[in-house]
Amino acid sequence: MKGRAIRYSSEEMAWLEKNRAMVISAYHAAFIAKFPRDDVSLINLHSLRKRKGWKTGRTGHFEAGKAPMNKGKKCAPGTGGLHPNARKTQFKKGERTGIAQKNYKPVGYERISIDGYRERKVNDDLPFKDRWQLVQRIEWEAANGPIPDGYALKCLDGNRLNCAPSNWEPVKRSVLARLNGGRWRKTLAYDDAPAELKPLVMATAKLKDRIQEVRP
Repeated sequence: MKGRAIRYSSEEMAWLEKNRAMVISAYHAAFIAKFPRDDVSLINLHSLRKRKGWKTGRTGHFEAGKAPMNKGKKCAPGTGGLHPNARKTQFKKGERTGIAQKNYKPVGYERISIDGYRERKVNDDLPFKDRWQLVQRIEWEAANGPIPDGYALKCLDGNRLNCAPSNWEPVKRSVLARLNGGRWRKTLAYDDAPAELKPLVMATAKLKDRIQEVRP
């Protein structure tokens, strides 16, 4: 009982140690049947075994070389489990329920990213990150082929929602950094420049990048 130590007679302790390997539920039931004690619970006996360090011979692990009980048993095709109660709560392939169904967007659906770019859902496959692609990339590659390695698309007119291929130019990533104002933001960023100066900012960034590239 909680609050005070439980005392056991020498006869009770001898019996408890001798039968320590029994499953705890049977252990308790057998003890109560032999020694009528209304102050000894299953938890009390479990704690006693632990305090005494009595080993039960069970580790909770599968023994090496021992075949699992369900070895060779196969589930019925398409059921995912043999027991009817298990099958009731199993998801069916392609099935969506709850919040997944509420939030589902079909292939072709478009959204605006937190950075202001249009994104289009292109499939329902995994991983999740590959389900959405930038619309400007989809449109540009459809018209011009794959973007070269080491390059990224730069919006020319400053309107990121304008995904026409003519509004995007592939530039080297090193140039892209200069278009953003450079490492110390000492130069005018492309997106902040007036429309009439954007071509000059672009040309300057490319020239500086080329000078850096060929400089010994």
